Amino acid sequence: MNEDIMKKIGKQMGIRMGLLMSFSLALIGTLTSGHFTIPAFLISFVISTVVSVIIGLIIPVGKVSSDACRKHNLAPGSLKARRLESLISDLIYTPIMTLIMVSFAYFMVKKSGAEAAPPFIMMFLRSFVICMIAGYILIFIFMPLFLKQLLKKEGISER
Repeated sequence: MNEDIMKKIGKQMGIRMGLLMSFSLALIGTLTSGHFTIPAFLISFVISTVVSVIIGLIIPVGKVSSDACRKHNLAPGSLKARRLESLISDLIYTPIMTLIMVSFAYFMVKKSGAEAAPPFIMMFLRSFVICMIAGYILIFIFMPLFLKQLLKKEGISER
């Protein structure tokens, strides 16, 4: 496959996955915070989208995943390869996004003057576990669907 087309698909995958992860994790984060509001969700979504798109454009997640699958002799598209690709993508996106979003939420709680704010580490760990699980499931389901769409768009047959 042409290297330019691969880069184009990689960037488009980064944007699509970034938007999906941002929307989903912002929604999960605000719903599990116990204080869901539309403005909080929208602010979380915007911040998360910026962060995730930057991650997707800077880190070649597809290349990292493909290299790991080759190293472990996993056939492209196989269930084992998809699980490894999902784990790698989840480990790249989710910790950074969760740290930034929890930091933002913690700052907002502190700024509001709430006296019963939980310790930062407790907020982070709880969100991290939830977001890692949700992120893995989302990536596992949607990454192959997005890839299939983009390959078809470029006139390339599947792997």
